[in-house]
Amino acid sequence: MTDANPAEMPERGRVDHDAVKPRRGRRGGKGEQLQVPEAEFRSYYGRPIIKAPVWKNPDVPLYLFLGGLAGSSSVLGAMAAATGRPTLRRAGRLGAAVGAVGGTVFLVHDLHRPARFLHMLRVFKPTSPLSVGTWILSPFATFAAATAATEVTGRFRRTGDVTGVAAAAFGPALATYTAVLFSNTAVPTWHEAHRHLPVLFGSSAAAAGGGFGLVFASVRDNAPAQRLAIAGACTELATEKKMEHDLGLLADVYEKGRAKTLMTASKTCLVAGALGALVGRHRRWSAALSGLALMAGSALTRFGVFDAGIASANDPAHIVVPQRERIARRQASTETSTTPPDRAFA
Repeated sequence: MTDANPAEMPERGRVDHDAVKPRRGRRGGKGEQLQVPEAEFRSYYGRPIIKAPVWKNPDVPLYLFLGGLAGSSSVLGAMAAATGRPTLRRAGRLGAAVGAVGGTVFLVHDLHRPARFLHMLRVFKPTSPLSVGTWILSPFATFAAATAATEVTGRFRRTGDVTGVAAAAFGPALATYTAVLFSNTAVPTWHEAHRHLPVLFGSSAAAAGGGFGLVFASVRDNAPAQRLAIAGACTELATEKKMEHDLGLLADVYEKGRAKTLMTASKTCLVAGALGALVGRHRRWSAALSGLALMAGSALTRFGVFDAGIASANDPAHIVVPQRERIARRQASTETSTTPPDRAFA
């Protein structure tokens, strides 16, 4: 065995200062930093921290779309009745009834049993968006169905005018209350967008209602539908852009997977529909195609928002990272408020 050189052997108790790097401690002092980085916690074995909503797909997205279509169509129908546009009045009233009935069917199917919907009518709870929404949908569907019946049969026209106005009074609330319902959940992407979702859903409903009017009203009467559709599409696109910017990290679910595909298709349909409505309103085929594109864009938006929320609930980082940022801001605010004046202005 070859003897080792004593000059090359490390001394007992000697510390290799190249292996340990100094760092500042929590209070500004210096400590020692290990070579192994600190573990970054996200969740237990990467599993979701919260439970994703058990709402069905496509039942709930279709309910969102049809509710928005019904709400905006009722307003459009009431305006058309007041301004003497018979084909647009008919389209608006029938659109409101079809949307309300179809949305109710999808909602009841999601609840599995019709009795559950009836049970929600036993009590009115102002603090529950679901309870309030049930009491918005029920009278709206009643008034919209009655108005559509008078429109189809041609009887009791004055009664239909009154019920049409009553349905229109509930229309904006029906088109936007689902945004409040989504924002009231623990799903990060929905909850943090509570300022944007009502505007997004309301403008999406306007695009759908205007598109429905362009499809079924004559070119002589479809000017209000054109203006409503273009305004709704432009507002929806701008709000969506603003929402994704303000969400920061939480917006990554809109940039990947199925949600990205749906939202990209939605934007394409909305832009094409708005341009078609702007330049082709006076051609029957162009107005109809533009209306279909606008309705498709509105529906795709609802599906995209729904899928993004499910993906956000299943991503542990969407819970942990924003929570740590809030804790850090709270600690920084507390330290600032407790810092002595001589140190604060040093």
